[in-house]
Amino acid sequence: MNDSDLPYSQACENNKSPILSVLNQAFANCQQVLEIGSGTGQHAVYFASQLAHLSWQSSDQHCNLPALAERIRRAALANLPLPLALDISNDSAPAQRFDGIFTANTLHIISWQLVKRLFRRLDEFAAQEATLCIYGPFNYQGEFTSASNQAFDASLKSRDPAMGIRHCEDILQLAAAQGFLLQQDIAMPANNRLLWFKR
Repeated sequence: MNDSDLPYSQACENNKSPILSVLNQAFANCQQVLEIGSGTGQHAVYFASQLAHLSWQSSDQHCNLPALAERIRRAALANLPLPLALDISNDSAPAQRFDGIFTANTLHIISWQLVKRLFRRLDEFAAQEATLCIYGPFNYQGEFTSASNQAFDASLKSRDPAMGIRHCEDILQLAAAQGFLLQQDIAMPANNRLLWFKR
């Protein structure tokens, strides 16, 4: 079915294959993955179709659910249930815990306070032994990794001063506080990274 009437992200189309190459390994022994901030749902549909051993649970804020749910309905994949309403800023939480957590291009579009809250809430979402994968741009040692990332950061801050590319060292610290230790930090296209954690 043609999905041209649904929200669309070109970035999702560009990065889904490189991300999948990592998730094939990272989620090899997982059974149920929660995606936080599923957006258009393009990642959810693609990853669920390619990782048939997984149940892929998408989620997003309530305002984004109608279009996300419609894309998932049209995909009609047995391992891709309808999305959950999940807003990090309130106390809603899934009824179950997941052995895989995935989020892409989210940490730089929410405030630093919400980033910290997301990590504090991982215990509500993640099983005792779990894998966490985070995709997006990061700074290292206080520096941008490219001129394009610096320009992107300035663009984000012009929209909302609370947005911005996060420092990888800060993310590692937040993850470690919840028992998630970095396994790999993988270079991805377009000056992005994929941080793979386990606990």
